[in-house]
Amino acid sequence: MIEFVFHTDDVARVRFAFSPLWELVRGLRVLADPSRHALHLPWVHAVRPKLRGLDVGFLRSAVPATDYIPDFLTPPPGTPLPDFAAELEIVRATPPEVVAEELRLTERGGAAGAARRAMAAEPARTLEAVCVQLGRFWSAAVEPYWERIRDLLEGDVLRRTRALAANGAEGVFADLHPAVRWHGGTLFVDRRWDYRGELAGRGLLLVPSVFVWPQVSVMVPPYQPMLSYPPYGVATLWESSPAAPPDALAALIGRRRAELLLALGSPASTTELSRRLNVTPGAISQHLGVLRACGLVTGHRLGRRVLYTRTRAGDALAESPSVQ
Repeated sequence: MIEFVFHTDDVARVRFAFSPLWELVRGLRVLADPSRHALHLPWVHAVRPKLRGLDVGFLRSAVPATDYIPDFLTPPPGTPLPDFAAELEIVRATPPEVVAEELRLTERGGAAGAARRAMAAEPARTLEAVCVQLGRFWSAAVEPYWERIRDLLEGDVLRRTRALAANGAEGVFADLHPAVRWHGGTLFVDRRWDYRGELAGRGLLLVPSVFVWPQVSVMVPPYQPMLSYPPYGVATLWESSPAAPPDALAALIGRRRAELLLALGSPASTTELSRRLNVTPGAISQHLGVLRACGLVTGHRLGRRVLYTRTRAGDALAESPSVQ
């Protein structure tokens, strides 16, 4: 069991970030054992033909399907507006001795396999080869889907930031994951290994990740304390079309606007809504304008992008038993 002990001002130091590099590394695990991550089978089927010519086996030696992932491959993200190229440069700057040490580690303290030991024997060469293959894997398997993944991650950060402001730690952790529990100022995370410690001013970094589903991932001191978890709405990520809206709701506000309101159960951008509903971005913007004017949706700017989400009135209408 992992136990992070919070003191009075530690909740104020909870922050959110996400990482394209983390999604890439976790995506390698999904490809290695899709049966553990059945939710992502549509992605697996779509990307496998694109991986011909990539040395995926080499990357899998560094990122095993179960066991320990070397920490240098997943540096803690420092911003909610991440950039893959910048993250890859952080990996490339890892000291060779750190690369060698972490490649020799395993989750249960045993000896690393032959492939990992061979990689650790030439850490500088291994690091450069890993970075090259990570870049190729990103281009083939993750970048084409990054916009929809990013929408989901940004939406979760927005949702939980609002919950933190409104209800404190309880608002953030109450529905984070079945393995996570908040009680009496301590955050409990169900894991096979044990740790208990105070945050001691370091704060806690919360990192939503689509490919970590269905589990959570934890990092403890001396690293930045971190908890990675599946974002709200991850089950909708690979949907090609939304469910049909109830007839009563469609009759009230129009079928297309009803579909749009239901699709905003998790925040999304105009581009993502256009893809999911198979409607032009211009038409989506017009419908959003009507829904905003009625007080049913609102927009939140994140950098250069705007994410739309339902208001409380929109939630009440979409979830009302009378329209189900």
